[in-house]
Amino acid sequence: MNAVLSTLPDTAPYQRLAKLGLTLPELPRPIGNFATHVQEGGLIYLSGQGPTHEDGRLHTGKVGRDVSVAEAYEHARLTGLNLLAVLHEALGDLGRVRRVVKLLGMVNATPDFSDHPAVINGCSDLFVAVFGEAGKHARSAVGFGSLPRQITVEIEAIVAVS
Repeated sequence: MNAVLSTLPDTAPYQRLAKLGLTLPELPRPIGNFATHVQEGGLIYLSGQGPTHEDGRLHTGKVGRDVSVAEAYEHARLTGLNLLAVLHEALGDLGRVRRVVKLLGMVNATPDFSDHPAVINGCSDLFVAVFGEAGKHARSAVGFGSLPRQITVEIEAIVAVS
């Protein structure tokens, strides 16, 4: 069992993660001079995360050329898991999430790629599975010519908390 998982509160989001066969990874480290999150009042702003594994491996490449939509969906799901790790670190309990308000999903895509929403659904589907109705959110899914370290996706979030 993951050391982080053994210290998690016994609340619905963690139970749902366990049912999905997922564990929260260690907190991803920022790659620049910024905070992983900032809380202002009842909102927490999560800095962009990418498809990074705990061992530091990154998923890279252009969606639509090097990476399929199905692969990029899984990369967005992994990115969502990294966002949840940041949220857990910030709040101490994912049960404090009142609602996922907004996601901005960025896809490192070829100029003619047009299925950005299907990619970012990897993160959106995860958030709905973990938080239920409170996981449904407003969202933008857009394409970029490049992303840091050539990662396939980057996603940031705004979350309402109690």
